[in-house]
Amino acid sequence: LPTCRTIQEWLTRVQSLLYCNENGFWGTFLESQRSCVCHGGTSLCQRPIPCIIGGNNSCAMCSLANISLCGSCNKGYKLYRGRCEPQNVDSERSEQFISFETDLDFQDLELKYLLQKMDSRLYVHTTFISNEIRLDTFFDPRWRKRMSLTLKSNKNRMDFIHMVIGISMRICQMRNSSLDPMFFVYVNPFSGSHSEGWNMPFGEYGYPRWEKIRLQNSQCYNWTLLLGNRWKTFFETVHIYLRSRTRLPSLLRNETGQGPVDLSDPTKRQFYIKISDVQVYGYSLRFNADLLRSAVQQVNQSYTQGGQFYSSSSVMLLLLDIRDRINRLAPPVAPGKPQLDLFSCMLKHRLKLTNSEIIRVNHALDLYNTEILKQSDQMTAKLC
Repeated sequence: LPTCRTIQEWLTRVQSLLYCNENGFWGTFLESQRSCVCHGGTSLCQRPIPCIIGGNNSCAMCSLANISLCGSCNKGYKLYRGRCEPQNVDSERSEQFISFETDLDFQDLELKYLLQKMDSRLYVHTTFISNEIRLDTFFDPRWRKRMSLTLKSNKNRMDFIHMVIGISMRICQMRNSSLDPMFFVYVNPFSGSHSEGWNMPFGEYGYPRWEKIRLQNSQCYNWTLLLGNRWKTFFETVHIYLRSRTRLPSLLRNETGQGPVDLSDPTKRQFYIKISDVQVYGYSLRFNADLLRSAVQQVNQSYTQGGQFYSSSSVMLLLLDIRDRINRLAPPVAPGKPQLDLFSCMLKHRLKLTNSEIIRVNHALDLYNTEILKQSDQMTAKLC
Protein backbone atom coordinates (compact mmCIF):
# COMPACT_ATOMS: atom_id res chain seq x y z
CA LEU A 1 0.00 0.00 0.00
CA PRO A 2 1.30 3.49 -0.80
CA THR A 3 2.31 5.52 2.25
CA CYS A 4 0.87 8.99 2.79
CA ARG A 5 3.16 11.93 3.43
CA THR A 6 2.74 13.78 6.71
CA ILE A 7 1.90 17.49 6.80
CA GLN A 8 5.51 18.23 7.80
CA GLU A 9 6.82 16.27 4.81
CA TRP A 10 4.51 18.19 2.47
CA LEU A 11 5.62 21.46 4.07
CA THR A 12 9.29 20.57 3.57
CA ARG A 13 8.61 19.63 -0.05
CA VAL A 14 6.82 22.91 -0.76
CA GLN A 15 9.49 24.97 1.01
CA SER A 16 12.19 23.18 -0.99
CA LEU A 17 10.40 24.08 -4.23
CA LEU A 18 10.06 27.70 -3.14
CA TYR A 19 13.49 28.38 -1.68
CA CYS A 20 15.93 25.72 -2.93
CA ASN A 21 15.90 25.73 -6.74
CA GLU A 22 18.09 28.69 -7.71
CA ASN A 23 20.66 28.79 -10.57
CA GLY A 24 19.46 25.47 -11.95
CA PHE A 25 20.42 23.62 -8.75
CA TRP A 26 18.09 21.83 -6.34
CA GLY A 27 18.14 21.26 -2.62
CA THR A 28 16.12 20.40 0.47
CA PHE A 29 14.86 23.02 2.92
CA LEU A 30 15.66 22.55 6.63
CA GLU A 31 13.11 24.29 8.83
CA SER A 32 15.32 24.09 11.95
CA GLN A 33 18.21 25.92 10.25
CA ARG A 34 16.14 28.05 7.84
CA SER A 35 18.51 27.14 5.03
CA CYS A 36 18.85 24.77 2.09
CA VAL A 37 21.01 21.69 1.79
CA CYS A 38 21.98 21.78 -1.88
CA HIS A 39 22.32 18.54 -3.82
CA GLY A 40 25.49 17.73 -5.70
CA GLY A 41 27.87 19.45 -3.29
CA THR A 42 27.07 22.98 -4.49
CA SER A 43 25.83 25.86 -2.33
CA LEU A 44 24.15 27.92 -5.05
CA CYS A 45 20.61 26.53 -4.89
CA GLN A 46 19.29 28.77 -2.10
CA ARG A 47 16.99 31.68 -2.82
CA PRO A 48 16.37 34.47 -0.27
CA ILE A 49 14.64 33.00 2.76
CA PRO A 50 11.67 35.14 3.86
CA CYS A 51 11.72 36.97 7.16
CA ILE A 52 10.06 35.55 10.30
CA ILE A 53 6.91 37.29 11.53
CA GLY A 54 6.52 36.93 15.27
CA GLY A 55 7.26 38.43 18.66
CA ASN A 56 10.27 40.24 20.09
CA ASN A 57 13.06 40.75 17.56
CA SER A 58 11.23 38.95 14.76
CA CYS A 59 9.52 41.04 12.08
CA ALA A 60 6.04 42.51 12.45
CA MET A 61 5.86 42.74 8.66
CA CYS A 62 8.19 41.64 5.86
CA SER A 63 9.66 44.09 3.40
CA LEU A 64 7.68 44.38 0.17
CA ALA A 65 10.91 45.01 -1.76
CA ASN A 66 12.86 42.05 -0.38
CA ILE A 67 11.13 39.14 1.35
CA SER A 68 14.34 38.23 3.22
CA LEU A 69 14.29 41.56 5.11
CA CYS A 70 11.93 43.07 7.67
CA GLY A 71 9.56 45.88 6.73
CA SER A 72 8.59 46.78 10.31
CA CYS A 73 9.28 45.54 13.84
CA ASN A 74 7.34 44.67 16.96
CA LYS A 75 6.90 47.04 19.90
CA GLY A 76 10.19 47.78 21.67
CA TYR A 77 12.28 47.15 18.56
CA LYS A 78 13.35 49.31 15.65
CA LEU A 79 14.29 48.56 12.06
CA TYR A 80 17.99 48.77 11.21
CA ARG A 81 19.37 47.52 7.87
CA GLY A 82 16.55 45.04 7.44
CA ARG A 83 16.80 43.65 10.96
CA CYS A 84 14.98 44.38 14.21
CA GLU A 85 17.04 45.66 17.14
CA PRO A 86 16.09 46.83 20.65
CA GLN A 87 15.10 50.50 20.63
CA ASN A 88 17.38 51.24 23.57
CA VAL A 89 20.46 50.55 21.43
CA ASP A 90 21.67 53.91 20.13
CA SER A 91 23.40 52.98 16.88
CA GLU A 92 24.01 56.64 16.08
CA ARG A 93 26.12 57.00 19.20
CA SER A 94 28.31 54.14 17.99
CA GLU A 95 29.33 56.37 15.08
CA GLN A 96 31.41 58.45 17.52
CA PHE A 97 33.62 55.38 18.03
CA ILE A 98 33.62 53.86 14.53
CA SER A 99 32.13 55.58 11.48
CA PHE A 100 30.18 52.57 10.20
CA GLU A 101 28.03 54.78 7.95
CA THR A 102 29.98 56.41 5.10
CA ASP A 103 29.20 58.05 1.77
CA LEU A 104 30.97 55.11 0.09
CA ASP A 105 28.25 52.58 0.94
CA PHE A 106 27.29 52.19 -2.72
CA GLN A 107 24.88 49.60 -4.03
CA ASP A 108 26.56 46.56 -5.62
CA LEU A 109 25.73 47.63 -9.19
CA GLU A 110 27.28 51.03 -8.48
CA LEU A 111 30.33 49.35 -6.96
CA LYS A 112 30.76 47.13 -10.00
CA TYR A 113 30.56 50.14 -12.31
CA LEU A 114 33.06 52.13 -10.21
CA LEU A 115 35.48 49.21 -10.13
CA GLN A 116 35.28 48.88 -13.91
CA LYS A 117 36.09 52.59 -14.17
CA MET A 118 38.85 52.16 -11.54
CA ASP A 119 37.35 55.02 -9.52
CA SER A 120 39.97 56.61 -7.29
CA ARG A 121 37.54 56.89 -4.36
CA LEU A 122 37.73 53.12 -3.91
CA TYR A 123 41.53 52.83 -4.05
CA VAL A 124 43.22 51.68 -0.86
CA HIS A 125 46.93 52.47 -0.97
CA THR A 126 48.73 49.33 0.13
CA THR A 127 52.34 48.17 0.03
CA PHE A 128 53.12 45.22 -2.26
CA ILE A 129 55.50 42.72 -0.65
CA SER A 130 56.93 39.56 -2.19
CA ASN A 131 60.27 37.82 -2.03
CA GLU A 132 59.22 35.44 -4.80
CA ILE A 133 57.93 37.51 -7.72
CA ARG A 134 58.20 41.03 -9.09
CA LEU A 135 55.37 42.92 -10.72
CA ASP A 136 55.43 43.18 -14.52
CA THR A 137 58.10 40.46 -14.82
CA PHE A 138 57.47 37.05 -16.37
CA PHE A 139 57.92 34.12 -13.98
CA ASP A 140 57.19 30.42 -13.77
CA PRO A 141 54.19 29.87 -11.42
CA ARG A 142 54.44 26.09 -11.19
CA TRP A 143 55.45 26.28 -7.56
CA ARG A 144 53.48 28.24 -5.00
CA LYS A 145 54.14 31.99 -5.08
CA ARG A 146 53.22 34.39 -2.31
CA MET A 147 52.26 38.06 -2.47
CA SER A 148 51.06 40.36 0.29
CA LEU A 149 49.29 43.71 0.24
CA THR A 150 49.63 45.40 3.61
CA LEU A 151 48.60 48.68 5.19
CA LYS A 152 50.55 48.63 8.47
CA SER A 153 47.94 51.15 9.56
CA ASN A 154 47.92 50.24 13.24
CA LYS A 155 51.42 51.75 13.32
CA ASN A 156 50.96 54.72 11.01
CA ARG A 157 47.21 55.41 10.88
CA MET A 158 45.81 54.66 14.31
CA ASP A 159 42.65 56.71 13.72
CA PHE A 160 41.33 54.50 10.90
CA ILE A 161 40.24 50.94 10.32
CA HIS A 162 39.82 49.65 6.78
CA MET A 163 37.18 47.88 4.73
CA VAL A 164 37.85 45.73 1.67
CA ILE A 165 35.11 45.51 -0.98
CA GLY A 166 37.09 44.04 -3.86
CA ILE A 167 40.43 42.91 -5.27
CA SER A 168 41.75 43.11 -8.82
CA MET A 169 44.80 41.75 -10.64
CA ARG A 170 46.04 42.11 -14.19
CA ILE A 171 47.66 38.89 -15.40
CA CYS A 172 49.40 38.41 -18.75
CA GLN A 173 50.24 35.00 -20.20
CA MET A 174 52.52 33.85 -22.99
CA ARG A 175 50.70 33.10 -26.24
CA ASN A 176 49.08 29.62 -26.31
CA SER A 177 49.60 29.29 -22.56
CA SER A 178 47.90 26.33 -20.91
CA LEU A 179 48.02 27.78 -17.43
CA ASP A 180 44.92 28.54 -15.40
CA PRO A 181 46.07 30.44 -12.29
CA MET A 182 44.40 29.64 -8.99
CA PHE A 183 44.51 31.95 -5.99
CA PHE A 184 44.23 31.39 -2.27
CA VAL A 185 43.59 34.62 -0.39
CA TYR A 186 44.01 35.06 3.37
CA VAL A 187 42.87 38.20 5.18
CA ASN A 188 44.17 39.61 8.46
CA PRO A 189 41.35 41.89 9.67
CA PHE A 190 43.34 43.92 12.21
CA SER A 191 46.90 42.71 11.63
CA GLY A 192 48.46 39.99 13.77
CA SER A 193 50.12 36.73 12.80
CA HIS A 194 49.25 34.72 9.70
CA SER A 195 47.32 32.23 11.85
CA GLU A 196 44.95 35.04 12.84
CA GLY A 197 43.71 35.43 9.30
CA TRP A 198 40.89 33.69 7.44
CA ASN A 199 40.70 32.16 3.97
CA MET A 200 38.30 33.60 1.37
CA PRO A 201 35.95 30.71 0.45
CA PHE A 202 35.47 31.46 -3.26
CA GLY A 203 32.14 30.15 -4.51
CA GLU A 204 31.11 28.64 -1.16
CA TYR A 205 28.20 29.65 1.11
CA GLY A 206 27.14 32.27 -1.44
CA TYR A 207 30.61 33.87 -1.53
CA PRO A 208 31.61 35.40 -4.90
CA ARG A 209 34.13 34.02 -7.39
CA TRP A 210 36.84 35.70 -9.44
CA GLU A 211 35.63 37.29 -12.69
CA LYS A 212 38.11 36.96 -15.57
CA ILE A 213 37.88 39.37 -18.52
CA ARG A 214 40.33 39.34 -21.43
CA LEU A 215 41.71 42.71 -22.50
CA GLN A 216 41.26 43.50 -26.16
CA ASN A 217 44.10 42.53 -28.52
CA SER A 218 46.33 41.13 -25.78
CA GLN A 219 47.14 38.04 -23.76
CA CYS A 220 46.28 39.92 -20.56
CA TYR A 221 43.25 39.43 -18.34
CA ASN A 222 41.66 41.47 -15.61
CA TRP A 223 40.83 39.28 -12.62
CA THR A 224 38.28 40.94 -10.33
CA LEU A 225 36.76 39.80 -7.05
CA LEU A 226 33.76 41.93 -6.05
CA LEU A 227 32.76 41.36 -2.43
CA GLY A 228 30.16 44.11 -2.44
CA ASN A 229 28.16 45.12 0.61
CA ARG A 230 27.21 41.59 1.56
CA TRP A 231 30.76 40.26 1.98
CA LYS A 232 32.77 43.43 2.64
CA THR A 233 34.93 43.10 5.73
CA PHE A 234 37.82 44.57 7.69
CA PHE A 235 41.37 44.08 6.54
CA GLU A 236 44.88 45.08 7.47
CA THR A 237 46.85 42.69 5.28
CA VAL A 238 45.85 40.52 2.32
CA HIS A 239 48.03 37.47 1.58
CA ILE A 240 47.68 36.09 -1.95
CA TYR A 241 49.03 32.65 -2.85
CA LEU A 242 49.24 31.72 -6.51
CA ARG A 243 49.30 28.22 -7.94
CA SER A 244 48.59 26.74 -11.34
CA ARG A 245 45.75 24.29 -12.02
CA THR A 246 47.49 22.70 -15.00
CA ARG A 247 48.96 19.20 -14.69
CA LEU A 248 52.67 19.48 -15.44
CA PRO A 249 55.60 17.08 -15.48
CA SER A 250 57.45 16.87 -12.19
CA LEU A 251 60.28 19.39 -11.92
CA LEU A 252 63.17 19.97 -9.60
CA ARG A 253 62.87 23.09 -7.47
CA ASN A 254 66.01 24.65 -8.88
CA GLU A 255 64.38 24.61 -12.34
CA THR A 256 61.88 27.25 -11.24
CA GLY A 257 64.43 29.84 -10.12
CA GLN A 258 63.44 33.38 -9.35
CA GLY A 259 65.95 35.05 -11.69
CA PRO A 260 65.40 36.12 -15.34
CA VAL A 261 63.51 33.54 -17.39
CA ASP A 262 64.53 32.25 -20.81
CA LEU A 263 61.61 33.26 -23.01
CA SER A 264 63.33 31.80 -26.06
CA ASP A 265 62.79 28.21 -24.90
CA PRO A 266 59.50 27.12 -26.57
CA THR A 267 59.11 24.17 -24.18
CA LYS A 268 58.96 26.43 -21.15
CA ARG A 269 57.75 29.84 -22.19
CA GLN A 270 54.13 28.66 -22.59
CA PHE A 271 53.96 28.36 -18.83
CA TYR A 272 55.20 31.84 -17.96
CA ILE A 273 52.88 34.58 -16.71
CA LYS A 274 53.35 38.03 -15.26
CA ILE A 275 51.25 40.08 -12.87
CA SER A 276 51.34 43.72 -13.83
CA ASP A 277 49.01 45.12 -11.18
CA VAL A 278 47.45 44.09 -7.87
CA GLN A 279 44.96 46.39 -6.17
CA VAL A 280 42.71 46.30 -3.10
CA TYR A 281 39.51 48.34 -3.30
CA GLY A 282 37.67 49.68 -0.29
CA TYR A 283 37.63 52.62 2.07
CA SER A 284 38.68 53.68 5.55
CA LEU A 285 36.46 54.21 8.58
CA ARG A 286 37.31 56.75 11.24
CA PHE A 287 38.20 54.95 14.44
CA ASN A 288 38.49 56.62 17.84
CA ALA A 289 40.69 54.14 19.69
CA ASP A 290 41.02 56.28 22.84
CA LEU A 291 37.27 56.75 23.24
CA LEU A 292 36.56 53.06 22.66
CA ARG A 293 39.36 52.03 25.03
CA SER A 294 37.82 54.23 27.74
CA ALA A 295 34.41 52.54 27.33
CA VAL A 296 35.97 49.06 27.37
CA GLN A 297 37.95 49.89 30.51
CA GLN A 298 34.73 50.99 32.27
CA VAL A 299 33.21 47.60 31.61
CA ASN A 300 36.41 45.79 32.57
CA GLN A 301 36.75 47.74 35.82
CA SER A 302 33.09 47.31 36.81
CA TYR A 303 33.26 43.58 36.07
CA THR A 304 36.31 43.04 38.28
CA GLN A 305 34.49 44.77 41.15
CA GLY A 306 32.01 41.93 41.38
CA GLY A 307 28.98 42.11 39.13
CA GLN A 308 28.32 45.86 39.44
CA PHE A 309 28.59 46.31 35.69
CA TYR A 310 24.79 46.40 35.44
CA SER A 311 24.88 50.00 36.66
CA SER A 312 26.71 51.17 33.52
CA SER A 313 23.88 50.15 31.18
CA SER A 314 24.51 52.86 28.57
CA VAL A 315 28.11 51.68 28.09
CA MET A 316 27.03 48.05 27.98
CA LEU A 317 24.39 48.76 25.33
CA LEU A 318 26.89 50.78 23.33
CA LEU A 319 29.52 48.04 23.32
CA LEU A 320 26.94 45.36 22.55
CA ASP A 321 25.90 47.38 19.50
CA ILE A 322 29.51 47.89 18.37
CA ARG A 323 30.35 44.20 18.92
CA ASP A 324 27.32 43.09 16.93
CA ARG A 325 27.99 45.49 14.04
CA ILE A 326 31.63 44.43 13.80
CA ASN A 327 30.88 40.70 13.98
CA ARG A 328 28.23 41.06 11.26
CA LEU A 329 31.13 41.86 8.93
CA ALA A 330 32.76 38.50 9.65
CA PRO A 331 33.42 36.23 6.65
CA PRO A 332 31.01 33.39 5.77
CA VAL A 333 31.24 30.02 7.46
CA ALA A 334 29.75 26.62 6.76
CA PRO A 335 26.08 26.19 7.75
CA GLY A 336 25.74 25.43 11.45
CA LYS A 337 29.21 26.80 12.29
CA PRO A 338 29.59 29.90 14.52
CA GLN A 339 30.77 33.11 12.88
CA LEU A 340 34.29 34.40 13.53
CA ASP A 341 34.82 36.83 16.41
CA LEU A 342 36.24 39.97 14.76
CA PHE A 343 35.40 42.12 17.79
CA SER A 344 37.97 40.33 19.96
CA CYS A 345 40.55 40.71 17.19
CA MET A 346 39.99 44.46 17.22
CA LEU A 347 40.33 44.59 21.01
CA LYS A 348 43.60 42.68 20.81
CA HIS A 349 45.31 44.40 17.89
CA ARG A 350 43.87 47.91 17.86
CA LEU A 351 43.27 48.50 21.59
CA LYS A 352 46.17 46.27 22.71
CA LEU A 353 44.12 44.48 25.40
CA THR A 354 45.45 41.32 27.01
CA ASN A 355 43.66 37.98 26.55
CA SER A 356 42.33 38.08 30.12
CA GLU A 357 40.92 41.59 29.59
CA ILE A 358 39.23 40.50 26.36
CA ILE A 359 37.66 37.47 28.10
CA ARG A 360 36.33 39.65 30.93
CA VAL A 361 34.82 42.23 28.59
CA ASN A 362 33.08 39.62 26.44
CA HIS A 363 31.83 37.75 29.51
CA ALA A 364 30.38 40.97 30.94
CA LEU A 365 28.63 41.75 27.66
CA ASP A 366 27.25 38.20 27.43
CA LEU A 367 25.87 38.35 30.99
CA TYR A 368 24.25 41.73 30.41
CA ASN A 369 22.74 40.53 27.15
CA THR A 370 21.20 37.37 28.64
CA GLU A 371 20.31 38.48 32.19
CA ILE A 372 19.21 42.08 31.63
CA LEU A 373 18.10 42.24 27.99
CA LYS A 374 16.86 38.61 28.03
CA GLN A 375 18.33 37.99 24.60
CA SER A 376 20.16 34.90 23.43
CA ASP A 377 23.83 35.23 22.60
CA GLN A 378 25.13 34.38 19.16
CA MET A 379 28.00 31.94 19.42
CA THR A 380 31.28 33.03 17.86
CA ALA A 381 34.51 31.19 17.06
CA LYS A 382 37.88 32.51 18.17
CA LEU A 383 40.12 33.93 15.46
CA CYS A 384 42.70 36.01 17.40
